[in-house]
Amino acid sequence: MLAVALLCSLAIVLFGECSSVELKHHNYKEMLDYMVKIHKKCPEITRPYVLEGKTVMNRSLAVLEMSDNPGKHEIGEPEFKYVGNMHGNEVVGRELLLALLDYMCDQYKAGNKTIVKLLESTRIHIMPSMNPDGWEIATESFKKTGKKDWLKGRSNANNVDLNRNFPDLDRIVYRNHEKNNHIKEKTHDQQKNPIQPETYMAMEWIQEVPFVLSSNLHGGDLVANYPYDESQSGAPQEYSKSPDDSTFRYLAESYSLWHATMAKPHESCDDMPDNEKFLKQKGTTNGAAWYSVAGGMQDFNYLRTNCFEITLELGCDKYPPENALPQFWEDNKDALINFMWQTHIGIKGVIRDAQTKKGIASATVKVHNLTSDADINHDITSAHDGDYWRLLIPGSYMVTVTAPGYLPQTKCMEVTNPFRTEAKEVDFELQPLREDAMSVKADVDPSCAHLNMVPNAVMEEKGDQEKQKIKHILQNKYQENFEGDDDDDDEIERWYDNSYDGSRLMSSNYMEDLEYLEELKDLQKLLDGYLQE
Repeated sequence: MLAVALLCSLAIVLFGECSSVELKHHNYKEMLDYMVKIHKKCPEITRPYVLEGKTVMNRSLAVLEMSDNPGKHEIGEPEFKYVGNMHGNEVVGRELLLALLDYMCDQYKAGNKTIVKLLESTRIHIMPSMNPDGWEIATESFKKTGKKDWLKGRSNANNVDLNRNFPDLDRIVYRNHEKNNHIKEKTHDQQKNPIQPETYMAMEWIQEVPFVLSSNLHGGDLVANYPYDESQSGAPQEYSKSPDDSTFRYLAESYSLWHATMAKPHESCDDMPDNEKFLKQKGTTNGAAWYSVAGGMQDFNYLRTNCFEITLELGCDKYPPENALPQFWEDNKDALINFMWQTHIGIKGVIRDAQTKKGIASATVKVHNLTSDADINHDITSAHDGDYWRLLIPGSYMVTVTAPGYLPQTKCMEVTNPFRTEAKEVDFELQPLREDAMSVKADVDPSCAHLNMVPNAVMEEKGDQEKQKIKHILQNKYQENFEGDDDDDDEIERWYDNSYDGSRLMSSNYMEDLEYLEELKDLQKLLDGYLQE
């Protein structure tokens, strides 16, 4: 104890900090005990919880939340997660996340300004092990044979690789290029590849909490990997660019450049020939360019929710000896902290009803990059209280917010991302659409006036709102003739898109009703007047 005290004193003098993190291999019970110990040491900033359900071998997936107000989502505060040990025999992430929890607890109590500010502005969730069954299997095998197996314990107790077990949403994106976010379609063949308990628990967690940024910690190489993970053509290696490719590359570099060696020349892993290529990319890689993975957790986060996730490969040795863990911690500590700060890049704000001032949930946030003059075809949505977060790299942007029943609103802004500062706040107040309003006039902020343009997102929303109003009038005025079914929707679509040619609205069901036809021509004139305002 005296030696520890002296070392801590020396560390405070030299580095301004000291942490008594315990670096060893923790079994399941020890891992839970360690998390509870941290909670008891820092109850004011931590909350332990478990995901609903059990693993194949009846274990829980435990999480420790860290925040200055644990247990509550604070409006405007982004949420972050780290997940370790998804592959049971890749153990470094598990131990680093336990060390990170302990370190942040100690540093918060010691008044470390960086950690205090991070916890006051971010709600952080850390799951040291997503595959505790696999860890036990890998460890038992190592104890019995004295040999490390690259495959034993990688999968869960049903021998299923959890990072190939999520719904394959990439295929939907590649088939239908209009789909780019919040994809809900079912893609899973439950007979060939049933969703595992661990996968299901993680999916529910990912969809329930409004995560903004995340990383999944692995082992076997040394690189920061970003979406897409699956190739479009089916090739084993092919760069697969997401709409947020530039932002993802920035996020990956925010880890690799802060890691002790990831972006620097270092010894290659024995059977991984890509080290030189990674170095040219500052210690990062596009997932599918490295090797294509279908059904991974990384792309599921991005395509099902608002969360941007990257995958971190922490080193060649998947199951290193305990005496190697301190070096892993020193190599990764600064990068782990820096990556969490990236939750605050871009913009954030609250989307409210302009009249009631209440938050609007599930509003859509569309972004046009003015710097490159291109839409970022990946929308995010507001959380339950109307707050939103949109990760962006520095540049000029035009942001349009839409919600059913409201006029769209557009604002333009410069994003600069000052170092370790909360995201630029950009709030929106949407005007409710009047019941009798036929014309949708986009609310474009004066900051965009110099552009002399209305974004495509506003025009699309304008058309959709007008078509719904037309349908509403027809249903009220011609209840006997107008059923308002899918066929009528199609006719309205064609009629609207062809300069309001009323004759195109007529289907065979209506052609015999001459009186209806004459009245519809009068309605067309009325509608044309409104729509041209």
